[in-house]
Amino acid sequence: MLKNLQHSWFSNLRGDLLAGLVVALALIPESIAFSIIAGVDPKVGLYASFCIALVIAFAGGRPGMISAATGAMALLMITLVKEHGLQYLLAATLLTGVIQIVAGYLRVGDLMGFVSRSVVTGFVNALAILIFMAQLPELTDVSWHVYAMTALGLGIIYLFPYVPRIGKIIPSPLVCIIVLTLIAIVARLDIRTVGDMGELPDTLPIFLWPSVPLTLETLWIILPYSLPLAIVGLLESLMTATIVDDMTDTKSDKNRECKGQGVANIASGLMGGMAGCAMIGQSVINVKSGGRTRLSTLSAGVFLLVMVVFLADLISIIPMAALVAVMIMVCIGTFNWSSVINLKSYPLSTNIVMLTTVAVVVATHNLAYGVFAGVLLAALFFANKISHYMAVESDVNQDKTLRTYRVIGQVFFRSAGKFVTCFDFQEEVKAVVIDVTRAHFWDITAVSALDKVVMKYRRQGVVVEVIGLNEASATIVDNFGVHDKPDALQRMTDH
Repeated sequence: MLKNLQHSWFSNLRGDLLAGLVVALALIPESIAFSIIAGVDPKVGLYASFCIALVIAFAGGRPGMISAATGAMALLMITLVKEHGLQYLLAATLLTGVIQIVAGYLRVGDLMGFVSRSVVTGFVNALAILIFMAQLPELTDVSWHVYAMTALGLGIIYLFPYVPRIGKIIPSPLVCIIVLTLIAIVARLDIRTVGDMGELPDTLPIFLWPSVPLTLETLWIILPYSLPLAIVGLLESLMTATIVDDMTDTKSDKNRECKGQGVANIASGLMGGMAGCAMIGQSVINVKSGGRTRLSTLSAGVFLLVMVVFLADLISIIPMAALVAVMIMVCIGTFNWSSVINLKSYPLSTNIVMLTTVAVVVATHNLAYGVFAGVLLAALFFANKISHYMAVESDVNQDKTLRTYRVIGQVFFRSAGKFVTCFDFQEEVKAVVIDVTRAHFWDITAVSALDKVVMKYRRQGVVVEVIGLNEASATIVDNFGVHDKPDALQRMTDH
């Protein structure tokens, strides 16, 4: 127990604390921006980021992953806030958390096993593009000082790690923020700062039960928002957990993460915050800055609260160019560049799935749509590929009265049509044996195809015997098949 506690919390003290500080600095403008998108006060996003990061550090299933208010969730809240106000948003946040906890107990996290690597790659690349696009307003119609500061920031981020002794100790993004802030103060540069994003809160969050009627009418108002919020939140969190798993070469508990996200969102709603989920950008910053354990997530939340409440004057002078440089680093580090290089060598279907996921996410700014599109295409391509591995061989006895068909491979909805065409119904034989020892029947469509073949032969007076059904195939044939029932011909006629 103590060993697990040490490993999960205190095995990387310096790296986690410094990484948490960098993440907290990057969270401030992001949280404010997402609050503006949702149409609420900046403190709603900041309080949400603090609460979610704090709770998920204890309840989450992926150490070192950062969860907070996100743009994907904020986009789903706009109409609810506009039509019903903040109190209904808080109620929707609570219901979102409840739905996510239920999803965790239903083991929804196990569904990540159905997401192919090409979909994950497309998801990562799309997020990298979206993160970069989000920085463009800070680089449009600005003075040359902003470009110079951003370039200098990138230089510091990528070159500082090579400085002897201290380069590997202090995270370069933190050095970038400190150096650029000092330059902006000393040179008195007239450039956009964190303070220009919105007013920072000056009080700690307090317990706040949503002031809405506890009626079915309220439920019907918030449910259409809570359900997609829960789905998008879980999807982004589980995908981000998978990416961090790969980056750190460790495993995470996806179902615990679902429950943890739910608990965190309930805490956020009770503290006046909006719903949130895992953030791939901040998670990448955390990992690349040396964060590995739950302490990095906890410290990010604590540093965030301390800075916005007690150090607001200091934080507000940080130039946005410094944070833009950090986020561009995230884009470069997140994007899977090898996926572009491998386009020529990878199968066409893999490339189509990856590119479709990217295109849909970027076009709609909705991560769920992109992942669903990618998973659907991957499933279709897989089904089509597997259908090609079904074949039927046959031979006839010497007096040409008995034809034996040997079915090899998978018979299901995609290969069922091919299965039927492999039989010669015009051949004049007295008996047919269908040997399925090396085959498997997966669904009702496959069973119907077998029924069709058997009954067509029987109508022509041919004796048909099906042999070699494995246990699973026999079960589905017994339950849904017609050819082996006493009134088979009548049933097929009715059908």
